[in-house]
Amino acid sequence: MNKFYIFGSIAIVLVMGLGFLFGGSGTVSKAENDPTPTPVSSIPKIETTLPSGAEKIEVLHFHATQQCWSCITVGEYALKTIVDNFPDEYQSGKITYKDVDGELLENRKIVEKFRASGSSLFINVIKDGQDHIEEDVTVWRLVNNQSQFINYFEAKIKALL
Repeated sequence: MNKFYIFGSIAIVLVMGLGFLFGGSGTVSKAENDPTPTPVSSIPKIETTLPSGAEKIEVLHFHATQQCWSCITVGEYALKTIVDNFPDEYQSGKITYKDVDGELLENRKIVEKFRASGSSLFINVIKDGQDHIEEDVTVWRLVNNQSQFINYFEAKIKALL
């Protein structure tokens, strides 16, 4: 049997399994709707190699053309955090957000610049005219709890400003 078909079949099964695992039932859990603030002690520690005092912060959500629930949600929560908690910086362009379909040929250069693969969330701190790029993998652990995600991501961006 052709290796392409074997690997293709394995990939389809993995994608379907991840969609089932992370996709949920389409209902919103109490944790996502709970208006109670997340205790600071439950927000993951912010570990970053990025410098503070950013001149500009770029947040880029890389994804495939077809996205699963968790991929879509990471992008939505990141944008919501920026728009709701940093409205002046967002309007002025000091903080920018961009969804990037990594499968499109027109996005090839930006995918290469960030060395993005698959679904990912990157932050680029521009300081002294230099790019400081880092992937944020913590957001994937928080995708099932909107308030924890937003509290974490807000604290991270504040630390970079």
